[in-house]
Amino acid sequence: MQVTVWTFLIVCPLVFLAGFVDSVAGGGGVISLPAYLIAGVPVKLAAGTNKLANGCGTALASYKYAKSGNVDWRAAIPAGVFSLIGSTLGTSLAVYMPDRILEIIIVSALPLVALMLFFSKGFGMEEKPSKSKGKTVFLASLIGLVIGCYDGLVGPGTGTFLALAFSMILGYTLLKSSGCAKIANLSSNVASLVVYLIHGDVLFSIGIPAIACSMLGNWLGSRFAIKGGSKKIRIVMFFVLGLLFIKIGLKLFGVEGF
Repeated sequence: MQVTVWTFLIVCPLVFLAGFVDSVAGGGGVISLPAYLIAGVPVKLAAGTNKLANGCGTALASYKYAKSGNVDWRAAIPAGVFSLIGSTLGTSLAVYMPDRILEIIIVSALPLVALMLFFSKGFGMEEKPSKSKGKTVFLASLIGLVIGCYDGLVGPGTGTFLALAFSMILGYTLLKSSGCAKIANLSSNVASLVVYLIHGDVLFSIGIPAIACSMLGNWLGSRFAIKGGSKKIRIVMFFVLGLLFIKIGLKLFGVEGF
């Protein structure tokens, strides 16, 4: 494809915004992937280039969260390992299960999740008593497996759902949950990127400047989250859940690419 100035003017600002949102509450792919498609990048190249930029941005955000002490490695590592397994299973299941059924379930569930966040004012604000090491590893592995499977089947909002699961199931604050979600998401991003690179589905002429924009967005977003704490993450999560609802809802009505 022919890359023009307009390609960069469309992609770069949206990738920056996606990086900021993703580092705070996950779900940045809902913004970044359509940016490439709007700029005229073919679907496979868009997906591969998106993984390249997002992967680098997620790596920086992961470092920032880890450095600030907002990652529980007992949960993050097994969740990352099992998210890879779950993603593989989900991709395999996608052949047999109509994704429309799961999309209807997700569209129905998203408003309920948003209502839960709205009415549970203290949700994710304070950390609950820690569980035993064995229980933490088991539950984190289960989180990674289930949400990784969702990632393979549908995909959008995986980081957001990981963060919510870490808070609801393991009792972490939304800040620590976001840190653990970044580590888990990073492992699946790297695995996907390797596949795209092997097949030559990465457009480096756009991907390299997009990396810079994604990393800047992730750096500023992680600072925003770490300084603002769980309260600011909660606000951004409403925004992400709204975007997810619109994106999957439009897809159900046959509107693709947004």
